[in-house]
Amino acid sequence: MSAGETGSQVKSAVRTVELLEFFAGRPGMHSLAEVQSAVGYPKSSLYMLLRTLVELGWVETDATGTRYGIGVRALLVGTSYIDGDEVVAAARPTLDRLSDETTETIHLARLDGTNVVYLATRQSEHYLRPFTRVGRRLPAHSTSLGKALLATYADEQVRAMLPRDLERLTEHTITDRERLIDELRLVRERGFAIDREENTLGLSCFGVAIPYRTPARDAISCSVPVARLAPAHEQLIKDALLDARDRLALATRHL
Repeated sequence: MSAGETGSQVKSAVRTVELLEFFAGRPGMHSLAEVQSAVGYPKSSLYMLLRTLVELGWVETDATGTRYGIGVRALLVGTSYIDGDEVVAAARPTLDRLSDETTETIHLARLDGTNVVYLATRQSEHYLRPFTRVGRRLPAHSTSLGKALLATYADEQVRAMLPRDLERLTEHTITDRERLIDELRLVRERGFAIDREENTLGLSCFGVAIPYRTPARDAISCSVPVARLAPAHEQLIKDALLDARDRLALATRHL
């Protein structure tokens, strides 16, 4: 095999991954023109790559065959990742207990670059929303999960990871990196992070990092509507999360 052929195959692999990440980050169906505008590949090679991925089940088309979206094989791979993850398995009893104690929605998430990816969810006993967040990716700076994880890094590391101006998701989102770093110092002092409508209006979240490695990779959180967040309930959530963190530190100490 020539060096040129090897380089071409590597480029094809990179493009395949970039395409799948494009679809994973944009739910729904998209036209060839939309995809090309986003990824910038030549239309002819993009079309052939999409057709190959459709045949293999990684990409799906609509009834017209002209719009494309993520395929079922991506779900199978994602499910196998979660099913085989030791932290997810070790955390299940604690997530169940935390859900029972707080009656609110509980999440387990992992830091991936400057985002958090949701690995497990326990839905609230109270109706919040009709979908689970498993597999979703959100900016770390706007979530209690992400802030709990970022707080395990030194200030200079956070500066290297995040841009000076951060994405605004709501009117309450911290968009200044230095202001976020100031808050991360408070997170380290009290042991938990708070997101007060910074990611979703009407929703507050409390998060703690799981300290089985440093810097931490995984965190758990509790989400509760602001309308139901009485002071006594907030204190119960904070105490339950800190207790859950200590139990998870024991459950994951071998990882």
